[in-house]
Amino acid sequence: MKAEDKKKLCKKLFKFIFMCLLIIYLTLYLSQAAGYYEYKTRERVVLTEEQIRKFEQDVADGKDISIESYFNKNVNNYNNKTSKLGLDISNELGSNVKKGIDGTFNLLNKLVEE
Repeated sequence: MKAEDKKKLCKKLFKFIFMCLLIIYLTLYLSQAAGYYEYKTRERVVLTEEQIRKFEQDVADGKDISIESYFNKNVNNYNNKTSKLGLDISNELGSNVKKGIDGTFNLLNKLVEE
């Protein structure tokens, strides 16, 4: 492969990675700006408050109380191969970043001590 071809390939790869990161950033930023997280949190709070009221009413009525009847049974299960792979990749990246940061600080410590 010629040097020109390598430069073109590197530029294309850099543009592709940059665009992917930009799209991910914009998606996360817009979801935060739109209040998606706050909406989901508020939705959980409302469900919890409803379950508390239901529990208190059942206690007042003298009904037989089972803790399982107050849990939200419509909880999504995200345990699948993709999420496990994402977790594994995240853990591996985290450990590598930690090693890199530790190595950097060790190097800086040696430079300062000399």
